[in-house]
Amino acid sequence: MPTLTRGSIRISDMTKTIHLDAPDIGPVEKEKVCAAIDSGYVSTFGPLVGEFEKAFAGVVGAPRAVAVQSGTAALHMALHILGVGEGDEVIVPATTFAATLHAVMYVRATPVIVDIDPKTWCLCPAAFKAAITPRTRAVIPVHLYGNASDMEHITAIAAAAGIFVVEDATESLSAFLSGRHLGMFGDIGCFSFNGNKLMTTGGGGMMVARSSTVLDRAVYLVNQANPREGQEGFQEVGFNYRMPNLNAALGLAQLSRLNGFIELKKSFHRIYEAKLRARGICGMQEIYPGADPSWWFTAVIFKDNAEVIRVHEGLKKMGIPSRRIFKPMQTFQYAGTFQRGSCDNANRLYDRGLCLPSSTLNTEKIIEEVCDAIEGLMKKGSS
Repeated sequence: MPTLTRGSIRISDMTKTIHLDAPDIGPVEKEKVCAAIDSGYVSTFGPLVGEFEKAFAGVVGAPRAVAVQSGTAALHMALHILGVGEGDEVIVPATTFAATLHAVMYVRATPVIVDIDPKTWCLCPAAFKAAITPRTRAVIPVHLYGNASDMEHITAIAAAAGIFVVEDATESLSAFLSGRHLGMFGDIGCFSFNGNKLMTTGGGGMMVARSSTVLDRAVYLVNQANPREGQEGFQEVGFNYRMPNLNAALGLAQLSRLNGFIELKKSFHRIYEAKLRARGICGMQEIYPGADPSWWFTAVIFKDNAEVIRVHEGLKKMGIPSRRIFKPMQTFQYAGTFQRGSCDNANRLYDRGLCLPSSTLNTEKIIEEVCDAIEGLMKKGSS
């Protein structure tokens, strides 16, 4: 196997690209998508959408599921269907992708940004409880990078306050807590199939809910609120959020490979944990022994910001991609006034955290060599 030496760090087979979060697409996907094209059903009408919804519901243990065009669309529809709107507050964790915040703003509600738990990196139940006011209508716990939020305490606090729970499970397909799939704890669960997720439909998302009435309304609204049988003309404003048949074709093919994807993600996480923890580099932690994260991304924390920058830039020079942890949302120019309470944990995580190559296009050997590269950069920095 060819080997290149970069500084004091040896990386074998550098002719092979190392992927951060690229999708894993192969012959199965090509065959399924081509068959959909040949059928003539390429848009929002086609048999594969319903087939995909049924198959996905079986994977997560839901009675039904509704496919939409993105995880963001799922979050938007969830809040809209629950009647969240202007004058309401929705509590969200500081560390998440911006779509969580944007969905709240789409319905003209006020996002309330609170701190995260320093171990799980997910919504801190105590911060959530302290932020509740008479205007609080919902909370959106985010299962960051495939790790579980503390849903036992979050749902108990929400129930006592009479507020909705919309789970942002966009990063946590195939992740479980106490034997229950994430996304199945709240009133509505929202998933994403963006190109960088555990599995992809290109663009796409899914909604699950305990209430059949909620899902019936979702089916109606995501298809432009097309008049039902017996209705004369459109009755209300709808949304062009229905998933196209081509995306569902890709999703069905990816679902058939899901178990293999999750095995690799967990294997990569074990390698990172075993090799980096000895250097004092740790990642997020499960909240319960019964938690079973999917580890969509393995992310770790370093001792300080300078060390993160040094490793991040050093890996980049070697052709190894990495990505900083999500920037805390209260630092966004348009969101700073939405913070409630301290977000010190989220700030520290951003200053010290780094996401590592996690795509299933990688191999275990590549992940081991990424660890060696990080260790080499650490030694070089301390010498």
